Amino acid sequence: MGRIKISAKNVEKHFNPGTPEEVKAIEDITLDVKEGEFVSLLGPSGCGKSTFLFMVGGFEKATAGSLTLNDVPIEGPGANRGIVFQEYLLFPWQVVSKNIAYGLRIAGVPKAEQDRRVAELISMIGLQGFENAYPESLSGGMKQRVAIARALAYDPEILLMDEPFGALDAQTRGRMINDLTRIHQSTHKTTLFVTHSVEEAILLSDRVALFSARPARIKNVFEIDLPHPRSVTDEKFVHYERRILESLEEEVTKTISANAVPAEKL
Repeated sequence: MGRIKISAKNVEKHFNPGTPEEVKAIEDITLDVKEGEFVSLLGPSGCGKSTFLFMVGGFEKATAGSLTLNDVPIEGPGANRGIVFQEYLLFPWQVVSKNIAYGLRIAGVPKAEQDRRVAELISMIGLQGFENAYPESLSGGMKQRVAIARALAYDPEILLMDEPFGALDAQTRGRMINDLTRIHQSTHKTTLFVTHSVEEAILLSDRVALFSARPARIKNVFEIDLPHPRSVTDEKFVHYERRILESLEEEVTKTISANAVPAEKL
């Protein structure tokens, strides 16, 4: 791995600060992500994983602490970060090739270069023959491949992924994990990947950062020392899964307890 690309130091995020409705989503996040690394963010629902991802994307601002990309404070969105959401967010009136080329057109990239880059990406995601297909004719997995290609089209330094496989069935999700592993090994993009799935995190990641129950801190960081391709039946995989699940379940229990309605209010 290379130099540090993303650096979070004592980052906090409060919503509605100074009001009775104030919510402390993130209390103290310190995390460095190196160039070319694939890091998954895992934790209980509502713990602040996506909020942190959106802060790295520049869509949310930190309430306190330092958050930098290449040692430069993150002040807003930028072309150096590509983002993929759980929802595909494709333009239904545009065919696959034009969806992928959208950012390139906006940036004024010459048409010949757009065509070259789109052809390269369509080959990478395995959708040859679907260049002129509209999103409505694609399966969920195919739509998400197009969304990933669109995020990669303008060659961002960072790929941010917010539960991109959450809406897919198990079989499609398995294929997408294999595809994303292949794409990451080909592009070496620094990647932050939010997921609820321990299995996804271990199959994909160099490291897994486990968030605590809200307000979020980094509870543990697990180094995943397994060669690709990875198998869920591998003894070492099962060992990592057990360790991460035990730590995660503690935080899920805290979240459930915090949200429980007192008996006298039932």
